Amino acid sequence: MTEYGYFLASEDYGPNALVEQAQMAEQAGFTSLWISDHYHPWNDVQGHSPFVWSVIGALSRATTLHVETAVTCPTVRIHPAVIAQAAATSGILLGGRFRLGVGSGEALNEHIFGDAWPRTAVRHEMLEEAVEIIRRLMTGDEVSHQGRHYTVENARLYDVPDEPVPIDVAGAGPAATELAARIGDGFITMSPDREAVDRFRHSGGGRQQGQASAHGGMKVCYDTDRDAAVRAVHQRWPNMFLPGELGQLLPTPRHFEQAAQLVTEQQVADSPIPCGDDEEEHIRSARAYVDAGFDVVLINQIGPDMRGFFDFYRTKVLPRLAR
Repeated sequence: MTEYGYFLASEDYGPNALVEQAQMAEQAGFTSLWISDHYHPWNDVQGHSPFVWSVIGALSRATTLHVETAVTCPTVRIHPAVIAQAAATSGILLGGRFRLGVGSGEALNEHIFGDAWPRTAVRHEMLEEAVEIIRRLMTGDEVSHQGRHYTVENARLYDVPDEPVPIDVAGAGPAATELAARIGDGFITMSPDREAVDRFRHSGGGRQQGQASAHGGMKVCYDTDRDAAVRAVHQRWPNMFLPGELGQLLPTPRHFEQAAQLVTEQQVADSPIPCGDDEEEHIRSARAYVDAGFDVVLINQIGPDMRGFFDFYRTKVLPRLAR
């Protein structure tokens, strides 16, 4: 049966608000949490970007839910050996309730030291090598590595969880999906893409120790006024409507704001994002992920009425999805 989690947007809220939302998610009946890992928000209207590993430490004490980064880029801004330490510590704090979601990243977050932003094929190479390093360090053994992109010398993690942290890999497009199947314990994507899930599984991706393997992210905007919900999405998350590789290549929130001037409220209104308080619309969107073969659907509320959203899902949406 498909499970439903809540997606904490670090771009949109500060650390205290994220912890509070996690507690509300648990009370509403969500069973897991995603949390985004950003250095910058997509735009200044969102206006937040706390350090994800500190927030995860707080979540480990604030809720009993499973937690996953969605997603961490372990290749440019932070060396994979450091990500391995952060993930291992999170795995211990959460008592086996932590998964590490990784992806090839965006220039928005990764270019801050002035490093060149590699082309897609190179980013995939870097991610594959990074995941290898993380897994080796998770054993607690001393690791030395001289690879194409990374050097590790005499590194050892002294605090590791009893079982290695599962690593799920994000993908959008055939090459990234096949990479996820090759190196990931699970697959992450942000649309109800049946073809991608099938490609992941047919390319060798599957379940590890009974854990769910396909994780889908879903945006909604609950509001009792549908027009207000559409405006909220247009103001806060217009980046979702930008085409092609802009999301990976634009370097600053200012550039995203400039590109987003091409996005209209009508595009939002015509999109599949549920806007408003029509429970049938929210349920149809979630079931599209079920029909596409996802094991877990992580839902993020865009609008400002967080308490209204959680009450709406607790009383109307999640009970029907469970049936």
